[in-house]
Amino acid sequence: MSPLLFLIFLPFVAIILILCGAPARLTSLLTTGLNFLLSLFLCYHYNLVLGGWQYLQETKIVPKIGLNFTLGADGLSLTLLLLTGLVSFTAICVTPKMERSPNLFYCCLLIITAGLAGAFSSLDTFFLYGFHEIALIPVFIMIGIWGSGDRQAAAWKATLYLGADSLIVLLGIIALYLSAPTSFRSFDFRVMAELSQNEISHPASWIYLLLLAGFGTLVSLFPFHSWAPSTYSSAPAPTAMLHAGVLKKFGLYGLIRLALPIFPVAVGKFSMLLLILLICNIIYIGYVTIAQRRLDWTIAYSSVMHMGTIFLGLVAFNMLSLSGAALLMFGHGLSIAVLFALCGALRARTETLTYDELGGLAQLLPKASLLFGFGTMASVGLPGFTNFAGEILIFFGATATVIINQGSKILIIAIIAALWGVVISAIYMLRAYRSVFFGPIFQAERWTNIKDLSLKEFAPVTLLLVVLLITGIFPQLILNLVNTAFR
Repeated sequence: MSPLLFLIFLPFVAIILILCGAPARLTSLLTTGLNFLLSLFLCYHYNLVLGGWQYLQETKIVPKIGLNFTLGADGLSLTLLLLTGLVSFTAICVTPKMERSPNLFYCCLLIITAGLAGAFSSLDTFFLYGFHEIALIPVFIMIGIWGSGDRQAAAWKATLYLGADSLIVLLGIIALYLSAPTSFRSFDFRVMAELSQNEISHPASWIYLLLLAGFGTLVSLFPFHSWAPSTYSSAPAPTAMLHAGVLKKFGLYGLIRLALPIFPVAVGKFSMLLLILLICNIIYIGYVTIAQRRLDWTIAYSSVMHMGTIFLGLVAFNMLSLSGAALLMFGHGLSIAVLFALCGALRARTETLTYDELGGLAQLLPKASLLFGFGTMASVGLPGFTNFAGEILIFFGATATVIINQGSKILIIAIIAALWGVVISAIYMLRAYRSVFFGPIFQAERWTNIKDLSLKEFAPVTLLLVVLLITGIFPQLILNLVNTAFR
């Protein structure tokens, strides 16, 4: 039996226990903690020399059409499973006391955790897609019930965008399956990856564009990004941590597993289109982020902007850039989880996140100020953090592609835009840090009884930052894993 099964089914067992009367918070903490430790164990025992897919298990469902429940993990899968375990555990830790339906809230978080574990463990596109949908449904519920601001509008907008997007992804998967020769007709993406573009009976470009549009919307690729800021700013902090930190990475994972290996010609053909879109993600969304006047919206838009740099790593399409993209996926997942966790803590204490109503909180919340400062440094790509190592590899990989291809003007522009994006991100994050934590205390009497972070808030955020520093100083810890997927 594959140990990956436990990552998927432990959360469902915990849900049953909670529904039977077990304490929701303690059960959720134990479950996500076990999942995190198990994912760490699997990463440690993964055979780097052998590489490839390990911890395999296959259960035949409908062999006639090639539908099997197949589990397995390579270095990239394990990295994302580790990210899932770490962020889900810390999201449970920072969850405040719930006044309304706490059991349902924890069950929703556990369903997201199980869905993510299933999506990153499945080698079958049918189950990969299905587990992602399982993880997505609770997000809408949590925003609608426990969200803030205009939560109903945000929940409906996310439902419409991501529901339509899921349909596009499904159509792309079905089209790919039906277009394959009979000998390759399988839902196993390892078999699909052996296809060449010439063996597909339908126009490969259209299938690639379907997958790009579908997975790209999940990653908030411009211009299908507008669902993301309102969703993250309205969602409860643990939900935003899981969605922006991990669930959004599913779109990138889908492109790496399906679109890039099967459609290399189409990827080259439409590289200019994707480069233009990612430049818009970096520059246009970057300036939109600078214009924000609320902390939650700034962090939400920053998450959209940083996806452009990861897409640059995919377009460059070499070992260096793909490894950098995977490393940045991991680093971004941790850093955005830190920022949303602290954003939720500030919202609970001040009941506002508008810059004009905040200021000088470093004097009253020194722990929160310290951790937010580290989160800011990680987000802007300061050396020593994982994000910096990932961005450097992407820039080097993209530059290598320019040299090998004897200069692609649009790719050169994209590299310059990504470098300028580092400056833009420093501007809006440092401004946010200054506006909230420094300067004179605004309406001092209003914050008389404000309390700093408790241990249950301080410890999990510190854990995320420690991992960011360790993997930033020693990026080979992650690169040794993800490189096995790009050999």
